[in-house]
Parts: sequence; structure tokens; C-alpha cells
Amino acid sequence: MNLTELIKNAGVVGAGGAGFPTHVKSDSSVEYVLANGAECEPLLHKDYEIMLNFAEPIVRGFEMMVDKTGAKKGYFGIKGKNAKAIDEVKKHLPSNIEMTELGDFYPSGDEYELVYAATKRLIPAGGIPLQVGCVVNNVETLYNVWQAAQGIPVTEKFVCVAGCVKNPSSFFVPIGTPMKEVLKMAGGVTVQDYGVFVSGIMMGQLSYNTDEPVTKTTAGYIVLPKSHHLITRKETPEPARNKIGKSACDQCSYCTEFCPRYLLGYNVQPHKVMRSLGFTKTGNDIWNQMAELCCACGLCTLYACPEDLFPKEACDKSKREMREAGIKYVQPNPPKVHPLKEGRRVPLKMLMKRLKVTDFDAPTPFIKADFNPGAVKIMTKQHTGAPAVPVVRTGQRVAKNEMIAAIDEGKLGANIHASISGIVTEVNSDFIRIDNH
Repeated sequence: MNLTELIKNAGVVGAGGAGFPTHVKSDSSVEYVLANGAECEPLLHKDYEIMLNFAEPIVRGFEMMVDKTGAKKGYFGIKGKNAKAIDEVKKHLPSNIEMTELGDFYPSGDEYELVYAATKRLIPAGGIPLQVGCVVNNVETLYNVWQAAQGIPVTEKFVCVAGCVKNPSSFFVPIGTPMKEVLKMAGGVTVQDYGVFVSGIMMGQLSYNTDEPVTKTTAGYIVLPKSHHLITRKETPEPARNKIGKSACDQCSYCTEFCPRYLLGYNVQPHKVMRSLGFTKTGNDIWNQMAELCCACGLCTLYACPEDLFPKEACDKSKREMREAGIKYVQPNPPKVHPLKEGRRVPLKMLMKRLKVTDFDAPTPFIKADFNPGAVKIMTKQHTGAPAVPVVRTGQRVAKNEMIAAIDEGKLGANIHASISGIVTEVNSDFIRIDNH
């Protein structure tokens, strides 16, 4: 069985983003494979911890991807500040993989940024790394590739728990574990009223549902007091955001001038998108199109705008309206890096200060937790593509690592496996529940 089949059978997907099935990437032919260990979401340190503690299997998985894709070279992207992790990784690097040390900026983990930093190639507007001969994988994904080569499927997720918890830390948990159980593993929450940012305060989602299960793409949980301004901003309803933007935006263009994609040469202009909120309906379609290439990093909303407006959310709205109208923007000219790009990069420390989260930043050391939850709720769609189709029935006893949902033949997706041993107590098109008894 070749590596692509092993990865497919194991249900490996991108662990650091949208969960694109990794077997598809492994089956491509490229010049370069890139490992993404940049990790730029404030307060999250799970990629640093997995590199520090599991460097060898990550590098072995990286080597396998380089060999399988026929790449001539690999680049390992990591921030220069993470010296201890760099030292661990370097111990195992072969001659055809080199380190790409990155500055401590946001969003250095964006694959457009990483591909440019390592290869000086610019991905076509709206395109993917494959179009410039590259494949990018998160470091945890590469760990899972190594696991898959040993016949071990993806049943655990490496997560970081930070913010208002007693013991900020990083650890493996079974997929499907409820959030509340993960928070308990970090010593419990230290404030009475709180919200939880799932997978990041910049690009993650705010949640109050602590029954929400861990998935293959959950990066971690950041607990903040409910009174924190990030939660207040996140809870602002869309009509209010639009009304505020319509009345207060003075077209200063800071949102555009600090936009990472704009500085790379892509035609993303959030200040023009703000015009679509109702300054005039004349040219509305044009203003909406300036949002098409937005990567939703949130820098415009949470850092650049001096009025605390919502340009990122205006871009989300515009992209939605364009899809509904069947309009697809195509950038007419190839991207060209802005001459002031380097001078306008946002240091992570400055971003954290602006977000008022500096006091919540703390190490999240890896702990080896032997945790077996009482029940897990395993979603059938934890990845890009179609949901996996259940292959088990209610009342069936399953063993950990056993396949419980499979990809339909010919569809993009990923297999799903039992993360604990137990009895299947519920099966539907959305999830499979397993009780540990």
C-alpha cells in the first residue's frame, strides 16, 4: 500500500485550517513541499509544543511527503523566536529540507505568505499553492502523516488551552471530546462569566457551547472574560456593524494599507468594500468585488481601523452577496509585491497589545494526559468536501481506531475513526456518538 492510500485510510486532513484531505496533496507532483510551523494566532502555542516534543515524527512525515510528491526540496517554516523548537527540528532534518525562519508577525502562517517567504513565488490571485509548484502542510498534519504510515488513523487532536484557565497547557485529546472536558484538563476556568474562542481570537469562532466537540481541525480554546472587548465586538450583530460602518467610515484606507494580501499584490481593498454598506448603490457590484481575495485574517477589523469598524465582516458580507449573484471576480494583472510590504507588517506583540490580551499570554507546556472521556460525539464532516458516511449502527460495539464513517467513492472527503472504545449510542448524517462502557 502506498503512502497516499495509507493517508486516505487514516483520515488525515489539514490540522491547521479548513481540513483539506491530505491524501489529495500527497498524490500531486510538485517542486517544493512546505511545512507550516509559523503559528501566528495570539495566545495559541500548540504548534510550538508539538514541534518541541515531537520533532522527529514531524520531520519523518515531512520527508515522506517530499518523496511521494517528487519534490526537489522542502522548506520548514518556523518563527525565529522559537529557538528551542528550531534546535529540535534541526537535529532530524535531511539535506534536502531547509529551515525558513520567519519574523514574529501576523499573519505569517498564511500559506500565501509562507510560499512567498520560502520560494519568492506568488500564488495566482484566488489560487492555491499547487499552481506555483508547492504543497503546504501544517506540522501537526505531518505528524499524522507519519502516524498513518505506521497504520495509525487520526483519532486524537493536539490542542492548546489558554487564557482564563488554571493551567494553560497543550495535550492530545480524543476527537469528539466535549469542550468542557478539555477545559477541565487545563485545571478549569478561573472566571465566572466567560466566552471561548475556538481555534483563535483572530480567525476562530466565539462559542458559549461547552458541549461542542473537538474535531480534526480544532487548534485549541482561548477563554476570556465575557466583559472583554473582543467578545463585545464579536457579539455586535451584523445590522449594527453595517449601520456603524455606513455612518462612521471616513475612507482613511488604513484597512487596505495594512492588509497582508494587498501588500503581497492582490487586489483586496476593504476601504472600498465599506462603500457597499450603503454610501451609494451605484457601483455596488464593483465595491463587492474588492472583497473576493480577502483571506479573513481579521487584521483590518481588530488592528488597522482607527474607528473600530468592521471591514473584515463587510468583506464577508460582500463575498456572500457575490456568490448569491453568481459574480466571480478575476484579478486582471498578476500580483506584484507592494514596495512598503516589509515596513507595514504587524508585529505579534503590537497586535496583542491592541487586542488587550498581553496579560493572558502564558506558556502552554505539553502534558502527557491519559484521558478517556465518558462519551464522544464525532462529527461526520470535519474536513473540506462531503461528509463521511456512517458504516456503524446504534448498539454496535466499536474499538478505538476502528473506521466508523467512510468517504463515498469519487467524492472529496476523509474517513472517520472511533476515538475511544465503546458502544455506538446514536448515528445520523451529522455525527456518531460513542459511550465509553
